[in-house]
Amino acid sequence: MSLTGLLRNGTWTTPPESAVVVGDELHVTATEGSDAWRHTSYGFVHDTAHALLEPLPAAGAVEVGFRLDYTEQFDQAGLFLRVAEDEWVKAGVEISDGAPQVGAVVTHGHSDWSVAPVTEWAGRRVTVRASREGDAVTVRARVDDEPFRLVRVAYLDPRAPVAAGLYCCAPTRGGLTVRFTGYARTDPDAALH
Repeated sequence: MSLTGLLRNGTWTTPPESAVVVGDELHVTATEGSDAWRHTSYGFVHDTAHALLEPLPAAGAVEVGFRLDYTEQFDQAGLFLRVAEDEWVKAGVEISDGAPQVGAVVTHGHSDWSVAPVTEWAGRRVTVRASREGDAVTVRARVDDEPFRLVRVAYLDPRAPVAAGLYCCAPTRGGLTVRFTGYARTDPDAALH
């Protein structure tokens, strides 16, 4: 499915300020204060991420592409897998401590966050891939046409219905527009490594 197909057939968890097709891109403008997090360390629950989702089978993968041209603290974009309001995974690139960080938040009642700096990715096209197989989701990411690198392996109930797609958030500011460049559904990865 393409970006336009996802826009036509997917469902927003929280509608963004706007979502406009521009050429072969989907430009999504986030609402100030949008975020996804549950409890850990910060003590708050935010369930206002702009995630455009469709069902993902128990054995399947999803890829989301976007331009990493945002620069403000906690701006973020990538892919989202949702089981329920208290069980989900988001993965992509978030600006933290002044630098782009590739990472994932895995939530089973409480959220956890893992990141690694990718300053060399700034201004380039990022692709994030989540592959669901058995009781795991494997998240990989890459920039341009470089090889995928492993970001996270996380538990995901193999019986749970999952919705997957793209997402963005702007927890601390207005005016963030993410330029999504691609969306694809594929078979799950054949191997973990």
